[in-house]
Amino acid sequence: MKKFQIKAAHRELLDAIDNKIDNKTKPIRSLGKLEDMARKVAMVQNTLQPELKNPHMLIFAADHGIAEEGVSAYPSEVTQQMVHNFLNDGAAINVFSRQNDMKIKVVNAGVNHDFTPNDKLLDYSVGKGTKNMLYGAAMNTLEFSEAIDKGVRIINELHEEGCNVVGFGEMGIGNTSSAALLMSALCHLPIEQCVGRGTGVTDGQFKHKLRILKAAQSANPVEKDNPVSVLKTFGGFEIVMMCGAMLRAAELKMLILVDGFISSSAFLGGFVSYPYLKDYAIFTHQSNESGHRKMLEYIGAPAILDLNLRLGEGTGAALMYPILESAVNFFNEMASFESAGVSDKM
Repeated sequence: MKKFQIKAAHRELLDAIDNKIDNKTKPIRSLGKLEDMARKVAMVQNTLQPELKNPHMLIFAADHGIAEEGVSAYPSEVTQQMVHNFLNDGAAINVFSRQNDMKIKVVNAGVNHDFTPNDKLLDYSVGKGTKNMLYGAAMNTLEFSEAIDKGVRIINELHEEGCNVVGFGEMGIGNTSSAALLMSALCHLPIEQCVGRGTGVTDGQFKHKLRILKAAQSANPVEKDNPVSVLKTFGGFEIVMMCGAMLRAAELKMLILVDGFISSSAFLGGFVSYPYLKDYAIFTHQSNESGHRKMLEYIGAPAILDLNLRLGEGTGAALMYPILESAVNFFNEMASFESAGVSDKM
């Protein structure tokens, strides 16, 4: 993995930020997580007047070879079909992003399909899906590096367009299996604590999925303290590309909105090597996918919302965005005790 220059968010302003928050016309900590979000945005942007500019939602899509083994309730063709749905404004993420004035870009990271050009489509395909992990690593070193580099290029383009806040969503039949294997290796947890229902498999399908993932682990011993080895072996093209994009966003001091289980697994891949990545991220919601809570506990990052979502696409990030706007607005616009002529507590 290329060397990223990710430093701790600038902390010299922290006292001034906290003083500004605590002197608003309210009891201390009475705005709870809104105060935490305002503090994070101000620290990332290194200012007492933060702003959210040109917000984007990126949906990274790719196919997974492991889907051949029946680990999902849906066939692989659904990946390309849902990409078309995104491009035609028909999915939940389109509804929520449009509602909150977030621009959508769909990234073809490795879907087994040739798409016609579209203004919403960013074609950064690494290949027609990863290899089946039952028979070896999901990708080779060159594919891994290409996925990381293309994630960096995508963020560079957004940054040049004035974007300073980006949400991360995904689509890929089989990617909950990939994320569970990444989590198991990087968090040093048994796969049973990481694997969930994904697209809604039955009890029998869930048992089959667990057997397949155990077999994939047996077929692919990895260096668990080497995130590159783990990501190459168990990652998807969309997950690795998200990882590269998140790391570059932090380098450029952009705010990262992490969606659910899959997006968090991409974040985890970067966080293991670059722990300061957490300073630039807001974990937007607690997924109903069973491993997500443990993953966030490992990262040490509580989520903002808990709506029992497990759709992916970036839906949690889009739903959380207006709350983030409220956090920034109160920080910038709410009166202080002094300016409002209101007596502070005794």
